[in-house]
Amino acid sequence: MGSSSRRLRAFKRWMRSQGIDFSDALQFTDDGEAISVRALCDLKVGDMVARIPKTMCLTVKTSGARGLIESAGLGGSLGLSVAVMYERSLGQSSPWAPYLHLLPPHESLPLLWSLHEVDSLLCGTELHKTVKEDKAIIYEDWKENILPLLDSPLPFNLNPNFFGVEEYLAARSLIASRSFAIDEFHGSGMVPLADLFNHKTGAEDIHFTSVSSHSDSKSDTDCSKNDFEANTGDNEPSSENSYSDGRGSDTSGGSDLDNSSVLGDHTTALEMIMVKDVKVGNEVFNTYGLVGNAALLHRYGFTEPDNPFDIVNIDLELVSQWSLSLFSGRYSRAKLSLWRRLGYSGCVSENTEYFEISSDGEPQIELLILLYIMLLPEDTYHKLDLTLSTKGNSNGSIGMILSKKGKFMLEKASEVSKDLLLTKDVCNALRLLADMRDSFYGSNSMKDDIEALGNCCIRRKRKLYYSLILRISERGILERLRTYAASGAQSFRTAKRSSVRKKLKKT
Repeated sequence: MGSSSRRLRAFKRWMRSQGIDFSDALQFTDDGEAISVRALCDLKVGDMVARIPKTMCLTVKTSGARGLIESAGLGGSLGLSVAVMYERSLGQSSPWAPYLHLLPPHESLPLLWSLHEVDSLLCGTELHKTVKEDKAIIYEDWKENILPLLDSPLPFNLNPNFFGVEEYLAARSLIASRSFAIDEFHGSGMVPLADLFNHKTGAEDIHFTSVSSHSDSKSDTDCSKNDFEANTGDNEPSSENSYSDGRGSDTSGGSDLDNSSVLGDHTTALEMIMVKDVKVGNEVFNTYGLVGNAALLHRYGFTEPDNPFDIVNIDLELVSQWSLSLFSGRYSRAKLSLWRRLGYSGCVSENTEYFEISSDGEPQIELLILLYIMLLPEDTYHKLDLTLSTKGNSNGSIGMILSKKGKFMLEKASEVSKDLLLTKDVCNALRLLADMRDSFYGSNSMKDDIEALGNCCIRRKRKLYYSLILRISERGILERLRTYAASGAQSFRTAKRSSVRKKLKKT
């Protein structure tokens, strides 16, 4: 604890010497594993608790390696990674030495786990395939973009010990979990002090924003936590700066702003403003966005129990496997083609088409419509096919409902009733898909996972602990999907019996 306290004291002295202002009402606590920020007195909405000059943010523009990075044409996380590795290589000579010394060597993101750990801990989860792909892509990034920098001429003379693939992975993990999108000129960067506030989903106590150092008026640009995406287009700048789903864009590319100053826009600063009252003694939280556990573990290395933003994906390929277990390949392709002609598609990412199941177990309506069409009787399918061929789909994305008179009504997707789609056969298909998706987690049952979590110590087995929370969260969603399907089938049977009773009364 003594070394932890010394690190914090050195960091505070450094902040004051560099013009980073922070409120005396903030208490920084270092337990040796992580730092938290607590309120030493009641904090009120509107209180400014920190002001950070942009010149003290570690970015490509402020780093001593700026010339090397820009001459190599590296932007995004690639460029920022080089900046972090370079400043670390300088040791105490780096302007950010006390800040870098406060950071862990790396964050425990799945990207840094061994392949055995990835396969054993993440099997079946939404992260398993993604992390394995990330590891391969990150290595290629290092080999193609970082390794050649070691041959750079003076004055850089890079030390290979600080630019190996392990050091690159470590830098990427810090950037993934700690960097912010600052502004168009600076792009993404490491922001001392701002990254010490821990995350809590849906519980933002402070807000991070950009302001003019010569004015009390705030700019239009908020500063957001960055998303971490491993892709080969990483050195392409992004123009996006708003994040509707809580994910940050990477904006570390070039800028058209005035570059006459060595440090660019040195007249602006970043402020942290309280947006919620916090009582004395309570921790002050930031939020990394409204994201599920798969994203939290992927980008930040932790998960949260009962996360309301969790989702599970069911790939179109899995739906195709289910269809082929019942119908011929020709039949399945024809029904899928009809679904697409009606204007439907699933979500698409990394060349994979899938359907989302929300945290409450409700499936995406496009999946319900696909299952409904797949299960249409042959004669009904031909009637719909003929109707569609006659009327076309000039109305755009449309769904179909079979009316009582046997005629088809073409409706907009937003008007399609899920209740009408939840036939007995569709509900059975949902249960089968839930079972097929659940089988990806291996032989252990959800009960086994819950028991393992109860016996797991977070301090000793953090990777296992957070992975189990992810597995249990996802499998809980699949269980709720089964419940949804069962209740949907029950509602359908109840409605059908009611309809029969009404007909009997009329007769």
